[in-house]
Amino acid sequence: QVQLVESGGGLVQAGGSLRLSCAASGRTICISAMTWYRQAPGKERELVATITSAGSTNYADSVKDRFTISRDNAKNTLYLQMKSLKPEDTAVYYCNAVCKTWSVADYWGQGTQVTVSS
Repeated sequence: QVQLVESGGGLVQAGGSLRLSCAASGRTICISAMTWYRQAPGKERELVATITSAGSTNYADSVKDRFTISRDNAKNTLYLQMKSLKPEDTAVYYCNAVCKTWSVADYWGQGTQVTVSS
């Protein structure tokens, strides 16, 4: 089992910055890729950015050049640095971890709210 706890959300004005964190605990040795998702009111959950255990990254087009995903494997923590925030970035942001053992399992955090005011 892996537990994920997000933090760092809040209210920010358009153009501002926030850094989200996701602390992993439990059987973290099995974690491979980690991903940030977000879900805005009335919309489906969407992928924001993902990072593999080797450090390769991928971003949604809507956040490229504004968001940076990173991970500190020694601290078992995932980060999302967000800059030049826009009102359309308002959503609940979720951390996801893929755990690979003899099978593959998905784990999710509880989410952290990001609100960007215009």
